[in-house]
Amino acid sequence: MTEKLLTGNEAIASGAENSFVSVMVGYPGTPSTEIIENVAARDNSDIYAEWAPNEKVALEVAIGAALSGVRAMATMKHVGVNVAADPLMTATYMGVRGGLVIVTADDPGMHSSQNEQDNRNYAKFARVPMLEPSDSQEAHDMVGRSLDISETFDTPVFLRCTTRVSHSKSLVKETILSRPGARRGFERNPQKLVMIPANARGRHPKVQKRLRALQEFADEADYLNRIEWGNDRSVGIITGGIAYQYVREVRPEASVLKLGLSYPLPMKMIREFADAVDELFVVEELDPFWETEIRAAGIQVNGKECFPITGELSPSLVRTGLGEPIQTQHPDGPDEVEVPVRPPVLCPGCPHRGVFAVLSELGLIVTGDIGCYSLGVMPPLSAMDTLTCMGASIGQAMGMEKALGDDAPDTVAVIGDSTFMHSGMTALTDVVYNDGHVTTIILDNHATAMTGHQAHPGAGLAAQQKGGRRADLEKLVRGLGVDDVARVDPYDLDEVKQAVRSAGQNNAASVIIAERPCVLLDRALPGHRFSVGDDCTGCGICLRIGCPALSRTDAGTVQIDTVLCTHCGMCAQVCDFDAIERRDESS
Repeated sequence: MTEKLLTGNEAIASGAENSFVSVMVGYPGTPSTEIIENVAARDNSDIYAEWAPNEKVALEVAIGAALSGVRAMATMKHVGVNVAADPLMTATYMGVRGGLVIVTADDPGMHSSQNEQDNRNYAKFARVPMLEPSDSQEAHDMVGRSLDISETFDTPVFLRCTTRVSHSKSLVKETILSRPGARRGFERNPQKLVMIPANARGRHPKVQKRLRALQEFADEADYLNRIEWGNDRSVGIITGGIAYQYVREVRPEASVLKLGLSYPLPMKMIREFADAVDELFVVEELDPFWETEIRAAGIQVNGKECFPITGELSPSLVRTGLGEPIQTQHPDGPDEVEVPVRPPVLCPGCPHRGVFAVLSELGLIVTGDIGCYSLGVMPPLSAMDTLTCMGASIGQAMGMEKALGDDAPDTVAVIGDSTFMHSGMTALTDVVYNDGHVTTIILDNHATAMTGHQAHPGAGLAAQQKGGRRADLEKLVRGLGVDDVARVDPYDLDEVKQAVRSAGQNNAASVIIAERPCVLLDRALPGHRFSVGDDCTGCGICLRIGCPALSRTDAGTVQIDTVLCTHCGMCAQVCDFDAIERRDESS
């Protein structure tokens, strides 16, 4: 059997193939995105894979597939579970016919997220089991384990990864993991599947009974939860996920109880382990989830008083928490090097830059949303004032208007095309329905760009590169009741400025669609280029648009990096001295 070096996300995709999953649905979100991308990229895959408009729809599609008797998976990042929580909380009452696994990719340290919530809490909240791999091999294998548990206990199952497991590589032996039973076809059972109150009341006790059975299973599942006795029993460590790797690096001689089943916990095994060691530690990232459960069982344990409750853990943090001396130098390498901070910026030629340059110049309040354009908050543009979650920009602008009335500041909601499909339409409907005067700018770059240019309904291309019918944003917006709709080229700053001013004077809901493909999708350069002439005064006005292709020379004037420049021409438009010149390629 050959071994492959795979990321955790690649391993989950492989595990899905090797566990005969039929349907996989998700919404792109780092660090989960590559799971569906890897499935969709496989030739002759037996898995149907799709990008859904949002995580709620993704889970609902997966539930429907599972109720049809096939194995299904829904994938999302941690905040996506917030969106999918509505169907989740009732699906746990309904159970499944085929296996149903929900992948939640958490992001401790907030590498690419607006919060670092610990989704182990969702497992307890929903009364469903959760598995948690600590490397790529386990990520691969736990897909099959999760599906087996799902079918055995008639329950959805969470598979929780974190950024370090999702994106780190380790060796994986790929093998057939689990085969589904012959359950194809939907089976009518309204009492189990139609959750009117009378039926739901009968299902809730069954959920509690199932949870008790899962707790007994947790103590028996030694292939998920295991004790690794070391030479040293003065300290026992309960851990799991990526923290397990840190513990093993820091204290290779320690006795460890590794939890592969995050919830419910194997309390019998934990008691036996606690009785056999002198001092007990729980090493876990983010919330004291296991610690709280163990303390509630009357077991004395050291936890968050030793380890931070926020951010990622690391070997050095684990070493400090366990009372080990800090190593200033790695035994096999040099001291750690201080890496320069590299703040993220919009790409050279990004069409969003023109919109934010105008909004910054006009001094408007900008309610923002999740996507590449969140970088509009960074200097020198500094043109975003709020950012909460997918789709929140329009609703927040509406709230400001209704709260302050005539005293409300001039406000614009900014939202991307994929985010608008995800959860912006309902908010815009609210504005129209409740006679709001909000101006919404949809930044349409034909992709879910921040996570790697995945398709969405407005892009017209499905996950497995099949043609999909493209939703027309203008028709959609007009169908929601917006009469004042304008299309602009975000590279034309005067056109954008005129549209924003016109919309602000309109006594009704207005939508501006700023449409240009992401510059990374369309790298075809125009038949002209821009250069800085000798009459540059070095005033720096052009630098205010924050383009990485512009910089100062030693003499204080401005220069254009011809490698980075995409010749969009925004810098020439803002130059008051016409010092940035357009030259045709033929000249």
